[in-house]
Amino acid sequence: MKKTFVLVLSVLLVSGILFAAGAKETAASASDFHVGIVTGTVSQSEDDLRGAERLIEEFGSASAGGIIQHVTYPDNFMDEQETTISVIAGLADDPKMKAIIVNQAVPGTTAAFRLIKERRPDIITMAGEAHEDPGVIQTAADLAVNNDFVARGYTIIHTAHELGVDTFVHISFPRHMSYETLARRAAIMKATCEDLGMKFVMETAPDPTSDVGVAGAQQYILEKVPAWIEQYGQNSAFFCTNDAHTEPLLKQLLAYGGYFIEADLPSPLMGYPGALGIDLTAEAGDFPAILKKVESAIAAKGGAGRFGTWAYSYGYTVSAGLGRHAINVLRGESELLKLSDIMKAYGYYTGDAKWNGSFYTDVNTGVRARNHVLIYQDTYMMGKGYMGAADLVVPEKYFAIK
Repeated sequence: MKKTFVLVLSVLLVSGILFAAGAKETAASASDFHVGIVTGTVSQSEDDLRGAERLIEEFGSASAGGIIQHVTYPDNFMDEQETTISVIAGLADDPKMKAIIVNQAVPGTTAAFRLIKERRPDIITMAGEAHEDPGVIQTAADLAVNNDFVARGYTIIHTAHELGVDTFVHISFPRHMSYETLARRAAIMKATCEDLGMKFVMETAPDPTSDVGVAGAQQYILEKVPAWIEQYGQNSAFFCTNDAHTEPLLKQLLAYGGYFIEADLPSPLMGYPGALGIDLTAEAGDFPAILKKVESAIAAKGGAGRFGTWAYSYGYTVSAGLGRHAINVLRGESELLKLSDIMKAYGYYTGDAKWNGSFYTDVNTGVRARNHVLIYQDTYMMGKGYMGAADLVVPEKYFAIK
């Protein structure tokens, strides 16, 4: 039985807390250990990288006497796995390194963590948004955290249904559909659509890590959306499994109609600034201000009630939250696998947003993992507000779908 709970994370972001002067920890406490964090680049996963930068702002860079050492893996990580593994494992060369976080934990993370554990079993390994199958990453990560691909397979469709959507279009490609997490979520989405009397459609788009690259994959989306809207109608909602597809999808949905409930890894920064043509430099790091500006721009383009997100970036929160959790654990202030301690670290960065979460349960064996957490935040529809997704009780039958 899935054990769920809702935590109202009531840490309020006050003026000046984000990127404020004087936020760094003291040099004395920073000198005891280092924490490494590996993210994608700005072009592939900007939010993840900005979360790492937040940690550096708060705790200082290891190269300058602080705690955090940040590196990035290649954009084309599928073809450059040797480099990816080397980048991650190379952090263990630092004798003061005591925890290594990878967000997103792309293929190669498990192999890198195993190399680290062979050389430095004292290092805590954390996988944020693991791409590798749960049974794989669980063997090498001391802690893995994913968005709740099981519960969200239901909640995203339920929210779309509440908004009057009659068709749900799922956009992906073979590499992503080979992932257990993404394939299982798609199967739950399809089953939920059938139960709610909605049509479910699978569409394929180019993989941004393939030869066409990010630019080619985005151009495909730009060209296809008008035809999809004509085919499926303006009461259709669209969902893509890849970050790079999000901006062109949003841009065309704003122009041609349709709904967007939330991104694969939701954030008001995920695709919206580029699609809307807005500059958020002045609001950097202040998610309430970011959301307000994005929401106003959506309303100005006639999109109120059709576009959603999580009020606080998932990718940003995973990087910053896991970094803070690692530091809390290393200082003896938190327990590595205590769910409330993980949520406390995440909640530091997410204001009053509601979360729901549980430990991952294998659909085949019924065995619950003790080192793998699934979490999700309430859906925020711009122009309507929070949709109560974090309060929903997901029917038990959906947890058996695979």
